[in-house]
Amino acid sequence: MQSEVKFLSGNEACAEGAFYAGARFYAGYPITPSSEIAQIASERLPALGGCYVQMEDEIASMAAIIGASGCGVKSFTATSGPGFSLMQENLGVAVMGEVPCVVINVQRSGPSTGLATNPAQADIMQSRWGTHGDHAIIALTPSTVQECYELTIRAFNLSEKYRSPVFILTDKTVAQMREKVTLFAPGEVELLERKKPAGPPGDYLSYHPDTDGVPPMAFFGGPHLLRITSSTHNEQGFTDDDPANAFNLIRRLYDKIEDNVDDIAQLKTNFMEDAETAFVSFGISARAALNAAIKLRKEGHKVGLINLLTMWPFPARKLKEAVTNCRALLVPEMNLGQLVREVERVCCHKKIYSYTKSDGKNIFPGEIIQAWRESL
Repeated sequence: MQSEVKFLSGNEACAEGAFYAGARFYAGYPITPSSEIAQIASERLPALGGCYVQMEDEIASMAAIIGASGCGVKSFTATSGPGFSLMQENLGVAVMGEVPCVVINVQRSGPSTGLATNPAQADIMQSRWGTHGDHAIIALTPSTVQECYELTIRAFNLSEKYRSPVFILTDKTVAQMREKVTLFAPGEVELLERKKPAGPPGDYLSYHPDTDGVPPMAFFGGPHLLRITSSTHNEQGFTDDDPANAFNLIRRLYDKIEDNVDDIAQLKTNFMEDAETAFVSFGISARAALNAAIKLRKEGHKVGLINLLTMWPFPARKLKEAVTNCRALLVPEMNLGQLVREVERVCCHKKIYSYTKSDGKNIFPGEIIQAWRESL
């Protein structure tokens, strides 16, 4: 079979990416503007030999995909705004229990119910710190429908490789716009599977890491006994409140992600070879920033764009290298300034300017150009 070209929405592309990656379990509760993903999963998964479950709420949805993953099945869910908030407690279970799964969060205007059908990009910090305690997380941020497809496949690969939940952070506009998408042929993209226990069942410890900091993962009902717990635990999976054990566990959960930021984090650059100033953005706002950069270049200004495809772990080194020759940066984002703080932290030696918008409307190229003229 060859690759196939289709005209898809971002939500449809995320679903197609999940199916390609081998996801065969979906549990969710419909919520605008992510409901199309649940609808597609309900239609397609039974035909693929998988399972779709309509849950009573998002708390249960998160619990269900954790359980399915524990049974050895690649699992995912999709939500937005209030639903993402409800998932945070069980996301902590997935982090502590090192359970691979994927959560697609189609961002919308908030807080609370907010403007349910309007876009925003205000869940950046919630995705990083929404569940309590010291932990690391992976969050990918597509800006095109093609990237919705490709980054969803990548999300499952990263989830399996690092035995961790992974977020896809889209937004209402990217999720519901339609564009041409190239779907991969079977076998065209490598699909990763979680490491399986290799030794005798009696020797297996649920949380004994390999040299990469990631433990092999058994499955419920198999010959090796898997324990998934939300409590601080030892390598066997039993609760252990020894301070040294607690520190070593938390440190390992953090380091297995943050020590591999160069493997995980991606960004895309445009016109950065000679850029004197640049935009740093993501998602739908990066599309507007690219258009703004093109228009300013036609006027003779050396303006570039860094489009973050990974928000967490933050691609600090790659961003710093990309803006080496820039004297100033402008950060357009549809919130009150969540990304700009990270840019300031990493690029503190540059002049950093912020352009924010939080009224339920997209950022437009003309607004970015005006902010660039006023700031830079």
